[in-house]
Amino acid sequence: MTVGVALNAADADNQIDATVSLAREASAAGLRSAWFGQTFGADSPQLAAIVGREVPGLQVGTSAIPVFGRHPLLVSSQAQTAQAATHGRYHLGLALGTKLLTEAGFGIPFERPVARLREFLTALRQLTETGTADFHGELLTAATPMSARVPGAGSGVPLLVAAMGPQALKASGELADGILPYLAGPRALAEHIVPAVTAAAEAAGRPAPRVVALVHGVVTDDADSVRETAAEQLAFYERIPSYARVIGLSGATRAADVAVIGDEKAVAAEVRRYRDAGATEVVFSGTEIAGEAARRRTWSLLGELAG
Repeated sequence: MTVGVALNAADADNQIDATVSLAREASAAGLRSAWFGQTFGADSPQLAAIVGREVPGLQVGTSAIPVFGRHPLLVSSQAQTAQAATHGRYHLGLALGTKLLTEAGFGIPFERPVARLREFLTALRQLTETGTADFHGELLTAATPMSARVPGAGSGVPLLVAAMGPQALKASGELADGILPYLAGPRALAEHIVPAVTAAAEAAGRPAPRVVALVHGVVTDDADSVRETAAEQLAFYERIPSYARVIGLSGATRAADVAVIGDEKAVAAEVRRYRDAGATEVVFSGTEIAGEAARRRTWSLLGELAG
């Protein structure tokens, strides 16, 4: 099992410079991968490409680009460019997104998200593996009157999906290389998520899927106070049905209850629980929540666990 970290330098004077600096620190701490979220700010594949060039050996990934408001041809171009820039160390994560951000931000209806995901993945795999596509679906068309290949990108980009619901897990098992569940505790992984995506992959004749568990957590001696801060920051997710469902399946009522917060012994034990639940990789996010000293302490432990 590999261990990585999500990097967030959105509050820095220069997000790109600060992110590269954090990535170097993460690599020096022994972490294996760095992941970048996608909202309306920095372009995550471009950020991953820069970090991958500046920090050789570090795996880099996007978690995750919503399929609404994007097109497979454009995302393929981004992903292949990042893959060529990093010499095969880029991992592309996709997401359904949310109704609130899709409709408020793009002004388009959030309709048939799983159907759109299926068509997006089908066209995107053609593009990233062959540089061509001739896909005509109900919701998307992706055709290549000229080559869409990026020399140096190799024969494909790992495709992952931030999937947690039954339909999205089925689509991901059939069409993607793995999943990126967030705020899904070990219980939800072991009893619901991993069995569903694995069964779908087996039925489709695909290899066992990667399960990259994104975990909100930090090492601290002040767990109660930090958890209350986390409760404030993560409350947004409790209003999103897919997250509310998986939080409940994890045996929790609040998003912060799924966060991994405690001293080194407690956090290491939770990482082992994720592994035992079927996670092939664990990526910690929100490690900056308790300040720089706690973040460095967290990364030190995670680097040891990754070693």
